[in-house]
Amino acid sequence: QVQLVESGGGLVQAGGSLRLSCVASGRTFRSYDMGWFRQAPGKERGVVAAISRSGGSTYYTDSVKGRFTISSDNAVNTVYLQMNSLKPEDTAVYYCAAGDGTMDPTRIDYWGQGTQVTVSS
Repeated sequence: QVQLVESGGGLVQAGGSLRLSCVASGRTFRSYDMGWFRQAPGKERGVVAAISRSGGSTYYTDSVKGRFTISSDNAVNTVYLQMNSLKPEDTAVYYCAAGDGTMDPTRIDYWGQGTQVTVSS
């Protein structure tokens, strides 16, 4: 079992920054690829960024490329999402996720509880 606990969400003005953190406990952190997903009201949950278990590969959805950065610190079992130049359309609940070789939301092994990010215009 893996428990994921997110923090760092909040209200920010457009153009501002937030850093989300996800602390993992339980089974070895390095056993999973990690990702950040988001879900806005009335929309499906989709992957925003992902990082391989080795930390050597990253993925970003097109809408956040150049603005968001995913990173991990295996020493403290934490994955981060640095979000810069935030836009109102980034408003959503952000979820941390652990997957075994996939970021297909229907095949994610573990989810965090989510943290709200609200960007005002």
